[in-house]
Amino acid sequence: MDPGRLLLLIAIPLLIAAYIFATLRKNRRGMRFTNTSMLDVVVPKQSQWRRHLAVVLSLLSLITLTAAFARPKTTVDVPRERATVVVVIDASQSMAAVDVAPNRLDAAKQAAIQFVRELPEKYNVSVVSMAGNVSILVPPTLQHNTVETAINSIKLQDSTAIGEGISTALRALQQAPKDPAHPNDPAPGAIVLLSDGTNTAGRSPQQAAAEAGKEKVPIYTIAYGSENGFVDLDGKRQLVPVDHALMAEIAKLSGGQTFDAASLTELSKVYKNIGSEVGYEKAEREVTSRFAGYGLAFAVLAALGAISLGARWP
Repeated sequence: MDPGRLLLLIAIPLLIAAYIFATLRKNRRGMRFTNTSMLDVVVPKQSQWRRHLAVVLSLLSLITLTAAFARPKTTVDVPRERATVVVVIDASQSMAAVDVAPNRLDAAKQAAIQFVRELPEKYNVSVVSMAGNVSILVPPTLQHNTVETAINSIKLQDSTAIGEGISTALRALQQAPKDPAHPNDPAPGAIVLLSDGTNTAGRSPQQAAAEAGKEKVPIYTIAYGSENGFVDLDGKRQLVPVDHALMAEIAKLSGGQTFDAASLTELSKVYKNIGSEVGYEKAEREVTSRFAGYGLAFAVLAALGAISLGARWP
């Protein structure tokens, strides 16, 4: 927008003052006639409200046309041309809990695959399996069918190293192929972390999340499962509640968002929300034509009001 052009709006209050002055002067002149019956014959009485409305519409037209002249802009969501998404799936033993049918891990795989299918074809996708041992199953690739195969291959393991999972995801992002047209311009990256448990091994998740924030890589955390989840390990039943606080802290430190999902249906909705966040970016767009259209509409209405003042109604 060109703010200097908006200085033309100074004329609006001057026009309003001139209109009020002219109206008061007209009223004073009308009071000179003691017998107004002859005046009504010579000069037909005009509708006051139609006259005021026509003036208001004219002023609105001037305001919106001046705004259009200033070339206003607005912020809109536009699809990203390319990006890299790293999907980190918790494969610890707690993901065997059956509070989400058929179990947390299988349901997570199903929702993650659907998420990958709905991502744009130009998006590089990587998969990280996270337990006590963390590994990049697939580096960033455009072959989304390969990603689906990798997700299906994830198996349960011992322990949960969330901090290591985040660090590994950051390394995966660095492996994303460069855009030939812009080799020095890295594609936007994001991490989608699905976990149900508390960190039990490796480095601090908070420290890893802070590093992601410094690199401007948001982490979208999904706290998956219910508070009543349990697993049977070595003949003992152990509760495996979701650590919502940790997931929220990781998201906050990285500049991402946190979500909760206690069922496959909820998880699918969460992935749709994340897809909208990752798939779009903010951009400025000029909206001059919109304001010009408003100005034209007000001008037409003002013209109709002026015509109605000159018409003799029965």
